[in-house]
Amino acid sequence: MSYHRTKLAGWLAEFDSAESLLKAARGVHAAGIKKFDCHSPFPIHGMDKAMGMKRSPIGYIVGVMGTIGLFGALGLQYWTSAVDYPVVISGKPFFSYQAFVPVTFALTVLLSAFGAFFGMLHLNRMPRLNHPLFNSEKFSRVFDGGFFVSIEADDSVADESKVRDLLNSLGAVSIEEVEA
Repeated sequence: MSYHRTKLAGWLAEFDSAESLLKAARGVHAAGIKKFDCHSPFPIHGMDKAMGMKRSPIGYIVGVMGTIGLFGALGLQYWTSAVDYPVVISGKPFFSYQAFVPVTFALTVLLSAFGAFFGMLHLNRMPRLNHPLFNSEKFSRVFDGGFFVSIEADDSVADESKVRDLLNSLGAVSIEEVEA
């Protein structure tokens, strides 16, 4: 009889309050572990800083897409009204930017929204239809008031005994190995 162990995906540690989760996030980050995440039923002020997260690049993505929309709309309207098919309407100049404002605004907002939506999907590596944490019975309590830290096993610093000792020292109520 052979014993076959499935691949270890990581560890899931439960904490009893938002304050202890915040303290655990600081401790895990200070230990040098990079591939971890914190899960709670509501946002916790200061969690990004405690986890050592950098500012999101989504604002830059939205800005670039909005700028493309702005110059794309202005360029298309200029080309169609002043270069390709110039028509004198009521003695106005061919490039009358005041008439182009609504379309320019609409295309700027549209491309900014697309940039925000698709940029968020890309940065969050979505859609991911299955994650090893979904197989954990304990993890379902995250929606009912559970506070969890998950650490991925493929982190370069994550050694099984060190991770368990670290999580115990941070006050974990329970620690579970999550298998892929």
